[in-house]
Amino acid sequence: MSSRNNHVGDTTSQSSYDDAEKGIYEASQQSLPVLPTPPSPVYSVDEKAIIQQVETVQPTPVTSPIHEGITPSSSTPVLALASRHSPPSPASDDLKKPQGKPPAKPKRKVSRWILFQLWYNTYRKFFTIVVSLNLIGILLAAIGKFDYATNHLGALVLGNLLMAILMRNELFLRFLYIISIYGLRSWAPNWLKLAVTSILQHVGGIHSGCALSGACWLLYKIVDILIHHAKQHPSVIATGIITNVLVVISILSAFPWVRNNHHNVFEGHHRLIGWMGLATTWIFVVLGNAYDLKLGEWRLDAHSLISTQELWFAVFMTIFVLIPWVTLREVPVEVEIPSPKVAILKFQRGMQQGLLARISRTSIMEYHAFGIISEGRKSGCHYLICGVQGDFTKSLVENPPKTVWTRELKFAGVGHASAMFKRGIRVCTGTGIGAALSTCIQSPNWFLIWIGSDQEKTFGPTISGLIHNNIEPERMILWDTKKRGGRPDSVQLLKDVWHSFGAEVIFITSNKAGNDEMMQGCLEAGLHAFGTLWDF
Repeated sequence: MSSRNNHVGDTTSQSSYDDAEKGIYEASQQSLPVLPTPPSPVYSVDEKAIIQQVETVQPTPVTSPIHEGITPSSSTPVLALASRHSPPSPASDDLKKPQGKPPAKPKRKVSRWILFQLWYNTYRKFFTIVVSLNLIGILLAAIGKFDYATNHLGALVLGNLLMAILMRNELFLRFLYIISIYGLRSWAPNWLKLAVTSILQHVGGIHSGCALSGACWLLYKIVDILIHHAKQHPSVIATGIITNVLVVISILSAFPWVRNNHHNVFEGHHRLIGWMGLATTWIFVVLGNAYDLKLGEWRLDAHSLISTQELWFAVFMTIFVLIPWVTLREVPVEVEIPSPKVAILKFQRGMQQGLLARISRTSIMEYHAFGIISEGRKSGCHYLICGVQGDFTKSLVENPPKTVWTRELKFAGVGHASAMFKRGIRVCTGTGIGAALSTCIQSPNWFLIWIGSDQEKTFGPTISGLIHNNIEPERMILWDTKKRGGRPDSVQLLKDVWHSFGAEVIFITSNKAGNDEMMQGCLEAGLHAFGTLWDF
């Protein structure tokens, strides 16, 4: 899933209902008693749709042998839409009278403390800690109180850059997830699992902090070289300045505003110039270590070169940059277009849940990440849902490819951590189903809530079949905003399912408006939730 590309739907026009993402978060809301719990709450009804709860004697729910005993009977909602032509009942007479358009619900007030907690999340905490420690180190080095920095400035530069690369490396992150899942799920208390999941989701804060800190140390090193330029060889000074410029450009191009609004600029500068920066870093390290400042001459023996810390930092940086690209393949793909707004891509090979695939029409540029849908590793295929939101996804619909480029080593998203928990809720809106569905298909202990507009028509029979063939009715709520005349009170919906299903955690994949609303509501209600991570 590339959740960063989701957009907030139009809240004013009827056409917004026809978009894969739009029509979900309009102003009018209606609440629905999804899970009947005594005492029965009172739910609002508007003129678009009258939701009627059918009172029946609930039999024991029918579940498959695999999932028998997993879902309590209280989690089976019994709902029906009241027909406009059904005989009016005394209780519904007043509801059918024209009462004008109901007033829009006032925006729920959220405390500043809740907003601050969501803003200053683990990502920003990591970033603050990493940058602060490095700035303290630079200050100590500047006043002569940090001897290691005086003798190994290059190691501090490359050490930070190596850590930044590790935090975005597919293999390293998959290793962290494996250690966390298999090491914690059988014995660890829930608070520890939640803490580890938060760390795994927000390691990007270490990536950003180390990248910025590495650039700061590099700038400090260049200033130090220029101060002592009389002793330094001109080639060392030149390569140092070039390396500094390339690294700074690569970092600036990764700023959220550039990445989100000018994705091709980000691709061209952050990746290609970053690679050029890595190449010049090698030259800078080799020349810097080979030139003896005291003697003013070159040391050409191999021992002097391989015994330095800087060289080995550069070696591991190069290895971890190359590992994902070694698995790059051009693979066949089948494209299904159920509607003009969505392309469903089918690939060979089954996958674990919670993984992301990066695909491109070219081998080097313009890679986009999407959540993988698969019935399991033994399945013969997996799918990607690509909602039309930009030039790349638009081209998938208008000019479907026969092959695409992808890395066989897949990226682990935070949903991969769902395997740590006993029971949970996976809530998504629109194309977010691509990142959420595998978790609920592959585990009988997860409840699916999908809020979208005209889902079956928009996403087609393939996705509908995957849902209904693998998830029992008592383990999912599919809310069609077009048929039901609006979106539900998503926070109340989550509260009801949380208590009835016995969930330990909630994973949210939505656009920013939906993500903010649900995260704020969950935090206020004391529900443990992880939302879409919007890049900072």
